[in-house]
Amino acid sequence: MKHFQLLSFCFIKYPLRLNVGMKVVFWGMLAALGLLLCFPSVAQTSRLERVLAAKELRACIWTEYYSISYRNPKTRELSGIDIAITQELARELGVKIKYVESNFAQLYESLEQDRCDIATHAIGITPERQARLQFSQPYLKSGLFAITLKNKEGLQNWESLDQPGRVIAVAAGTVMEGVMIKSLKKAKLLKVQAPGTREQEVLSGRADAFMTDYPYSLRMKDLTDWAAVIPAPSSMPTTEYAYAFAKGDDSLSIRVNSFLTLIKKDGRLLRFAKQNKLEPIVVLKP
Repeated sequence: MKHFQLLSFCFIKYPLRLNVGMKVVFWGMLAALGLLLCFPSVAQTSRLERVLAAKELRACIWTEYYSISYRNPKTRELSGIDIAITQELARELGVKIKYVESNFAQLYESLEQDRCDIATHAIGITPERQARLQFSQPYLKSGLFAITLKNKEGLQNWESLDQPGRVIAVAAGTVMEGVMIKSLKKAKLLKVQAPGTREQEVLSGRADAFMTDYPYSLRMKDLTDWAAVIPAPSSMPTTEYAYAFAKGDDSLSIRVNSFLTLIKKDGRLLRFAKQNKLEPIVVLKP
């Protein structure tokens, strides 16, 4: 406040040195400075501080992601490793968890337009996403899986996918889209936008198979009687999954990283992975 008082004194003592326009500008600057001095928290409040002050953590989820953040269509209850982890995180922060429905096609929009504080639906780390988002340390790592119809003629192994006349579906905005754009040479790539689903494309015959990851392949095994799962060979790339944040403020990401390190060490992450059949892909090293 001393600087504000000194500036005011100088203006009052030497008023004739400023014309009318300069006086308006000067008083505007003084008003802005006064607000910053009186309310410094307005300019300095971090993402983590806002979460703690609001007593609410807004977490974006994709409710179709089996074993990750899945909403049962009958009971409407949420389940999955990310539901367990975020509830545990909220308890440690002393806040409530608020889930915001999103998907991979809306990932950038949801975070950059402040619809949620954190994206918690197993976000695959890619160079393209790292250019726009911040990521926590990884906690899962998955390869690719193809889903097709059982006993589909001529489509029984990975090598039979990329052939002339084949149509391979991917969900728009997912890691699989980027991988298949680079790897498919002969087959046609079909990008499926919500509310359409990859399952519909295969069942209707518009696609021969769709690409997914380990968690979603579990859904096809557990909840359908028509799906055949074809794992990618070990030579295909794998993807690390983490939580994502908007760039510009790393206060919340630092706190989440600390939390992830803790639950990796004390066994909670492994327990959550086992509960959701994800033990084969859990990453336990900080």
